[in-house]
Amino acid sequence: MLLSLPLRIISRHSRDSEGIFFIPCYMATFARSAPLPERNILVEGAQFQELVQRSRTLLQKILLSIPDTHKSCIHTETLQLNSSENAKLVMMASTIGIPSAPVLTVVSENLTLETSLTRMSEGLQLHRALLSSVSPRLENKDKVTVLQADIRDLVIQINKMLKMVQAEAVVQPSPTPIALRLPGEYEVQVAAHMTLVQLQSFGQDTARFLRSLDHSNEEDTES
Repeated sequence: MLLSLPLRIISRHSRDSEGIFFIPCYMATFARSAPLPERNILVEGAQFQELVQRSRTLLQKILLSIPDTHKSCIHTETLQLNSSENAKLVMMASTIGIPSAPVLTVVSENLTLETSLTRMSEGLQLHRALLSSVSPRLENKDKVTVLQADIRDLVIQINKMLKMVQAEAVVQPSPTPIALRLPGEYEVQVAAHMTLVQLQSFGQDTARFLRSLDHSNEEDTES
């Protein structure tokens, strides 16, 4: 799933210019005039809500660990996690072979819950695969290894939710290894850096999506 040129930088939910790769939005082929009642009942159920809250906890852990992970393995001073300069690295990231993350938005009439959960799972597995591809070339990969494990645990929770909403049982594929073009140390640094930049932005979108599914928030707001 390689990104086709040209690439664009977006920062849809951030006030600064955090780099995030963007691919043309998947064409949503699902349309609903209104959410299905049985689907609402499923989401509101205790089992689904437990998975949502567990996923939010894991995701928060991931987001909090990204800055420390970046600091531990990126020693090139010009590569900063939250920097407008990241926009200048997009073409290089494409040359290295870094795919973009799926577009993730809150469920709407034109986007089903199943589609959104699928994109979330695919996006997380993409970043896990990218980290797996670049980590052998890093001098310090301990925190990267921990981050990969946390992403794996989150994917497990997301896939449990996905199985609950799918009309038919579907086997979730394992992350496909990604062959990155890393001829030198600088390319390795850029690959790790841009992977973490993209993971942070995708994680922020994922956090918004999970918050929209968490009905405990509604109870807290009303009280």
